[in-house]
Amino acid sequence: MPLTTNSFRNAWMAIAIAMVMLALPAFAQDPKEAQPAGAQEPAAAPAAEAVPADASAPADAATAPPADSPEISVTGEPPADTRALDETVQELKKDVVDLNKELFVLEEELLFPANTQVALFVSMDVGKMFQLDSVQVKLDDKVVANYLYTALEVEALHRGGVQRVYLGNLKNGQHELVAFFTGKGPHERDYRRGANVKFEKTGEAKYIELRIQDSAGKLQPEFDVKLWQ
Repeated sequence: MPLTTNSFRNAWMAIAIAMVMLALPAFAQDPKEAQPAGAQEPAAAPAAEAVPADASAPADAATAPPADSPEISVTGEPPADTRALDETVQELKKDVVDLNKELFVLEEELLFPANTQVALFVSMDVGKMFQLDSVQVKLDDKVVANYLYTALEVEALHRGGVQRVYLGNLKNGQHELVAFFTGKGPHERDYRRGANVKFEKTGEAKYIELRIQDSAGKLQPEFDVKLWQ
């Protein structure tokens, strides 16, 4: 007899019901019984055995340092050998600083001997009439120095400091120096003034001071050049 649609559906329903009935016992089984036959429950970890304290051992034996350990200073002062090393290092630093000073002087004497040496310095004796920004120096129409000042440097000049702006060599004979000063003058106006001097270079070192001063009578700054022998 040929299978119809209803008979095919009924056969599949019967097979599905049979599969569900076979699966129900497996789901209802106790989990312990579901374990494999050869499996065993893990054994409980053994309790740690208490170690009896040795009554004969001293109470501070655990904290006592080994017999061969170095002594530890509890006063907070470094050991004597460390202090001696620090003193040696400080002495060496001082020797290096002194040596650098001597080398610097020797270098200047070699590069700028007295018979050709010329040095230019800048000083200030001003109040509120001029605030220095920069200085330009020419020797025989050749620019030898251009310096831009910071606020801290200007303050140092106000306190009486003197700045060496140029150090060089100059042959003997007649020469001309021209200096230009730029900054803020009275009423915060831009100010640029120049000062010049002619001098003779001899066989000795020449020192020239560029001075900025207040003129109370003119109510403005003055710039001049002073030659030092």
